[in-house]
Amino acid sequence: MFAQLIPVNGGVPITIEKDVCVVGRLREHCDIVLEKKSISKMHCVLIKTDGLLFVRDLASTNGVKVNGQRITRGALLPGDQLAFASEKFKVHLGADPAPPRVGERTEMLDHIDLPPLEPFTPSPELPRLRDSSIDEDSPRASRNGV
Repeated sequence: MFAQLIPVNGGVPITIEKDVCVVGRLREHCDIVLEKKSISKMHCVLIKTDGLLFVRDLASTNGVKVNGQRITRGALLPGDQLAFASEKFKVHLGADPAPPRVGERTEMLDHIDLPPLEPFTPSPELPRLRDSSIDEDSPRASRNGV
């Protein structure tokens, strides 16, 4: 099952990769880290099982809400609004997405700025390989690579 938390106010969706994910501020112990003061160090746990997503509050200070209702635990449905303190997300559940085709860009990668690639320079220590079946001086080698 594919599960994502899509920020209501925009931003990069959070894909829930593991079957059990801890949400909170404490990077050492949490799978999903939200660096906001209103989020507890270990705020809640999300559990994926049998096509369902469950949430359980871990006695957080500012609580967990589903569709505006404060809860201690419950099942999440596609389209539900899940809030950790004041951080609001829309729940997306579905089948595992197909991997992108060769040459196809994904929205998740559009925001990443990568440095330009530097040209490849072969290492002088490595011997240069050459196709021994073609003699570069032969007339056959000069006919458009045939």
